[in-house]
Amino acid sequence: MSSSEDDKPLLKASNGVKSKDHISKEVDVALDKESPSGQRTHPGVSIRFGPMEPMDVDETQTNGNVNGKRKSRGSLTNGKSYKEASSSEEDEKPLSKRRRTSQKAKQTKEESESESSDVPLKARKPPRISPEQIGELSDDDVPLTKKLVKEKIAIEKAAEKEAQHLRKEKAAAARKRKPKAESESEDEKPLAKKKQPAKKKGANGVKKNESESDEPIKVKATAKKTTKTKAQPSTPATKGKSKAKQEQTEEDREAEEEEEQYRWWEAPTQHDGTKKWTTLEHNGVVFPPEYEPLPKDVKLIYDGVPVTLHKDAEEVATFYGSMLNSTVNVENPTFNKNFFEDFTAILDKTGHGKDANGNTVKIKSFEKCDFTKIFEYYQAEREKKRALPQAEKKALKAAKEAAEAPYMYCIWDGRKQKVGNFRVEPPGLFRGRGEHPKTGRVKKRVMPEQITINIGKEAKVPEPPAGHRWKEVKHDQEGTWLAMWQENINGAYKYVMLAANSDIKGQSDYKKFEKARELKQHIDRIRKDYMREMKSEKMAERQRATAIYLIDRLALRAGNEKGEDEADTVGCCSLKYQHVTLKPPNTVVFDFLGKDSIRYYDEVEVDPQVFKNLKIFKKHPKTIDDDIFDRLTTSALNKHLSSYMPGLTAKVFRTYNASWTMARLLKEMKPTGTIAEKVKEYNDANREVAILCNHKRTVTASHTMSIEKMQEKMNGLRYQVWRHKMMMIDVDPKIKKKKGAEFFERPEDLDDEWVQKHQESLVEEQRQKITKKFEKDNEKLKADGEKEMPEKELKDRLKAADELAAKFKKENKTGKVEAEGKSPSIEKLEAAIDKLNQRIETMRIQMEDKEGNKEVALGTSKINYIDPRLTVVFSKKFNVPIERFFSKTLREKFDWAIKSVDENWEF
Repeated sequence: MSSSEDDKPLLKASNGVKSKDHISKEVDVALDKESPSGQRTHPGVSIRFGPMEPMDVDETQTNGNVNGKRKSRGSLTNGKSYKEASSSEEDEKPLSKRRRTSQKAKQTKEESESESSDVPLKARKPPRISPEQIGELSDDDVPLTKKLVKEKIAIEKAAEKEAQHLRKEKAAAARKRKPKAESESEDEKPLAKKKQPAKKKGANGVKKNESESDEPIKVKATAKKTTKTKAQPSTPATKGKSKAKQEQTEEDREAEEEEEQYRWWEAPTQHDGTKKWTTLEHNGVVFPPEYEPLPKDVKLIYDGVPVTLHKDAEEVATFYGSMLNSTVNVENPTFNKNFFEDFTAILDKTGHGKDANGNTVKIKSFEKCDFTKIFEYYQAEREKKRALPQAEKKALKAAKEAAEAPYMYCIWDGRKQKVGNFRVEPPGLFRGRGEHPKTGRVKKRVMPEQITINIGKEAKVPEPPAGHRWKEVKHDQEGTWLAMWQENINGAYKYVMLAANSDIKGQSDYKKFEKARELKQHIDRIRKDYMREMKSEKMAERQRATAIYLIDRLALRAGNEKGEDEADTVGCCSLKYQHVTLKPPNTVVFDFLGKDSIRYYDEVEVDPQVFKNLKIFKKHPKTIDDDIFDRLTTSALNKHLSSYMPGLTAKVFRTYNASWTMARLLKEMKPTGTIAEKVKEYNDANREVAILCNHKRTVTASHTMSIEKMQEKMNGLRYQVWRHKMMMIDVDPKIKKKKGAEFFERPEDLDDEWVQKHQESLVEEQRQKITKKFEKDNEKLKADGEKEMPEKELKDRLKAADELAAKFKKENKTGKVEAEGKSPSIEKLEAAIDKLNQRIETMRIQMEDKEGNKEVALGTSKINYIDPRLTVVFSKKFNVPIERFFSKTLREKFDWAIKSVDENWEF
């Protein structure tokens, strides 16, 4: 079997069967006869949210069950600007966990509970999703899939018109600068074949912005800032700014003052060259503390015998012993096997263990090792830290911050910039995600001799720890890293970089979204080209076109080839036979481990030609472990895409599709009402983007428990509503006849047994609050050098809880509830009931939202793929505080977006 010259570079190295280099007309015609003609083209919207029928075509096989879970990735503040606002507990939660959304999520609760049980993931059926979970009305008769297909087709048509419009504008501008005949002939060329126009470059290779003069950027930015700030009125978000600044460190103030003078996004082309900095100063990295040996009475038990280990071996034993509560790891056979292999290797070097008599104890069996004593010791230490007085905790925190302060900032081209991860990762056990083959391996302590420092030539090189030296000192002006080292697990390089809110990081995000905006001009021709090439006789072209379709329409990642010792994660180009199941007439089921070893499962209706091509790519004699796209690599795919647009790669499609979809949805929105209602409308659009762009996540193990807790809180509020109604009868007995007996009935599900338990929990909650308040008051007295309150004071305070218990007991016995508060009246009680009902409604929406979004990764869309400037536009256009969309951390990360656009900006 020979390949053409064009195909050779695309041919993958594999042990499996290869596709033929050309596709015969006979094969095409034969497959066309098998599929119904005239089928409508589907733009690739998931239909997985529904019943899964048995498939009789291919048997779906995944490449491993997934245990790993993604960590969660977020408040309106009083009198503070977005950047000064401190994050609260709610602030740190993803928006997906606290947004308002739909009405029917309760109906799917029983299904979700069964689906998140202990059934193996491979055999588990994906849950259903209701139309309300993307903001649709419950009485809408249009099926979800058809509605989404129709909407996605409309969005893609709008993209085609936009691309044509942008190119016409560009061509018109070009005709003014060159002869008409030349411009017309250039426009007729296919986009991928056009020559890129020569770019005007400055001395350092950076494209010259014609609107920019030679005036120094810092001076220009300052002038622009001055004119802008004079015209800007004060907003609620900026009140109290001076108070917040008093609490900032001197470094924060200095950095913020410089930031007000320097707005890099107003001239981003100044930073597109390879030279990233001229001068760079920093203080290196912070190393983790040295290992402190266990107390003499805390030992590893081997075969019932306490053994003394060498310090190095004991440290590794503590890695495992301290995490016995992490069942997802210690119950994983691969984790245990890898740990014990590394542990015994260190034991062999250090002489294994010694018993009480000094005799050598060979540790050869993992099953005979008992780490319980070690776990109990570390658990007790954790409890001690939690029990420390608040003043002591603050003192420890302040001491730590003071020790790390010199490492938190660097001087980059004369400007103070915050450093992100300046701490060297401590030694421990590698956990990985999903079924990583190296989970449980020992992460060795990183020594200074492994670390390379990157710093300016004229700057003082930071001193390594006493008795050590750096591996190397570099002056790499093309690198944005400050230090690097190679970790021992995967041989990957770890870098110390600037913080997310630094200029360099901001520019990286800015360029990513600008690249996606540039794709607007070319998307229609790219789509036409790959739809045409999907019928090409050349196998390489047909595979490439099909892959681009899957990447564009289904938001699949391109994927890279993995080594044998890496996690078996898959992307589009690395899909294998068993990852794709074909279900006639045109449904494709994908089942594989995606990024971070998260299981990707989707059932999608595709264009008939795509279905037909996948059938060809899976044609016999291909079988399990054979590549589907065996004549395509990620690098070849990206090289082809770059012919349309400089810098275009497969991952740009995800950013473009999410941002373009959100932009179209936001254009059609005209939210009114309260801030909460406006936020809900934005969140509904965000949810639709997540579904249309196939952003999914695994259901967390704690999801059901979390829903139950929210339901219990809501029931507590409902109980308070009932008590207030009963208080109305106590104030005016005639009210019962006026409003009717039904108004005062207790909800049926809040039966006597539930009421008893709830009352007990309320009494216990009050006891805990009183006790904590007493301890906090005593801590303050102690810190001020005053005498602490005696235990008698606590007993006196706890009488309030006893009185509450007695009140509940009386209510249960008499069936009456005495009115509470000063001068209770019907009006006051009705107002209190209204407030409680508002809280219930808010909590109900949050609970339904949480249930509806358990598999939709809204945070992924909003943070990584939707241009943050779109969120800022919505915030400014409809007067919704940006704190409602971005947590403090995200506000710092997207500072450039918040400051760089107004309400009229368009993606």
